[in-house]
Amino acid sequence: MNQTKIAIIGAGWRADFYLRLALLMPDRFEVVGWVVRDQAKAKALPVKTYSSASELLAQEKPDYVISAVTWLSSPDVLTQLVEAGIPVLSETPPASDADALRKLWSAVGAKNLVQVAEQYMRLPMHAARLAVTRQGVIGQVSSVQVSSTHGYHAVAIMRSFLEAGFGETKVSASSFKAPLVDPLTRGGWNQDLEPKIASTVLATIDFGEGKSGLYDFTDNQWHNQLRHRRLVVRGSLGEIVDNDCIRLIEPTAITKSQFARYQLGHDLNLDGHDTENISFDGKVFHQNPFVGLRLMDEEIAIASLMLEMSDWVKGSGPAPYPLAQASQDHLISLAIDDSLAKGIAVTTNTEAWAKN
Repeated sequence: MNQTKIAIIGAGWRADFYLRLALLMPDRFEVVGWVVRDQAKAKALPVKTYSSASELLAQEKPDYVISAVTWLSSPDVLTQLVEAGIPVLSETPPASDADALRKLWSAVGAKNLVQVAEQYMRLPMHAARLAVTRQGVIGQVSSVQVSSTHGYHAVAIMRSFLEAGFGETKVSASSFKAPLVDPLTRGGWNQDLEPKIASTVLATIDFGEGKSGLYDFTDNQWHNQLRHRRLVVRGSLGEIVDNDCIRLIEPTAITKSQFARYQLGHDLNLDGHDTENISFDGKVFHQNPFVGLRLMDEEIAIASLMLEMSDWVKGSGPAPYPLAQASQDHLISLAIDDSLAKGIAVTTNTEAWAKN
């Protein structure tokens, strides 16, 4: 199997994921360089480092570059790489605000070289749920409720299940405050377990054509295990709520089914701790392509994107997640923030990337 030559720009927490996964798959990836300004970190990295994208491109010819920089820096980095003719997998979001999204699209959209690392629908359980809905199991999907992740990620989940396009959306958001203990953060356990005031944002999104979304996110809900992650996908024949599904089947019966994860390494299973597959009604709807690497769901999703990007740049697979899709996700996410700040409903317009 041919290796894909990749380079990474950025030295933050998310960039580390890509390096770690690439090094776990030496048969698939060769990291030809990492652009990092922190010299102390550069010396500790197990790959060749460069101080700028220009320096990297002067010496290396990666098949694609992973850009994991700040929101504000992202448009300039993406534009530079596209002008050099290099395909890019950009971390989310690709730009900081609506004007920056429009400017970025104007600069690089026509070149079709930018994909965005929107990983959530590659998480094994989400991928299995999506596969089931695409088979029409719950009929025509019309409503999605997400309470697990924030902003553009939640919008991406909604739009994927709804197969929503790029039309106008109407967004109405409100915020509510209540005490909540916050035991876990990205850095681990929080020693201060006194309740603090946390904000919960609720927003309705009208995607048009009878399709709607309900957004529900509490501060630090990614890490705070005191709040469930919840997904509701409603269709004309039934609905999925987390791992449960209720639906109407022929001739006239309502049935219940569950999504089941087959997990290696539990009890007397000695095959190592790993997810093997996700099944529904006795049929596998997601097979972990990385069994043996002991990856958590987030890593499975990111690694899947990396491989999809490899196939795309080599002309053997579809685009993983085009810039147009990610721009629409972030536009709607920004409308949630705008509605919250103004205290009124906000309507997004149809943007230039809708014609892509």
